[in-house]
Amino acid sequence: MGKYKEAADMAHRVLLFAPDNVDALLAAGRAHIGGNDAFQGIAPLQHAAELKPRDWQPWSLLGVAYDNTRRPDDAQAAWAKALALSPDNPNVLTNMAMSRVQAGDFAAAEPLLRTAVAQKGASMQVRQNLALVLGMQGKMAEAEQLLRQDLPPAQVEANLQWLQTASQARVAATGSASFSARSDDGL
Repeated sequence: MGKYKEAADMAHRVLLFAPDNVDALLAAGRAHIGGNDAFQGIAPLQHAAELKPRDWQPWSLLGVAYDNTRRPDDAQAAWAKALALSPDNPNVLTNMAMSRVQAGDFAAAEPLLRTAVAQKGASMQVRQNLALVLGMQGKMAEAEQLLRQDLPPAQVEANLQWLQTASQARVAATGSASFSARSDDGL
């Protein structure tokens, strides 16, 4: 509901009485990330990872927090740990891919999202992220197929129009539809 500060405050209240409550630690981390204060989410997520080292969730969220605090090497290491614990996990792959999207490297994001979409339990959001990546690379027919799987026709048309405009603007600015990678990761 967008009330990240309130969610973080509530999680921290629980942690006052139960400092090893992994669910509260994860909730605090998520709330800080969602509220654009990822740095504050790192400590609870690290603690959750210490308490449950074989759970992929704290590692995946740590990757996002590290990525948002411009610690790309730590982010990649955390995501690698998450994938080692839960191979081809669509959530982890999506977090990695969206980091590449924010860095403008749509070509690197595409195979991660294709792998994520192919997994059992991949959500509509994963498919829509892949549609975004494809559209931004000018692969409109494939993007449209994915959009039509999950969205009503009017929304598909609006999204396609937006993708076409954004893709054309990028082509005009760079001279090509493909994006170059940046050295830093951002999510």
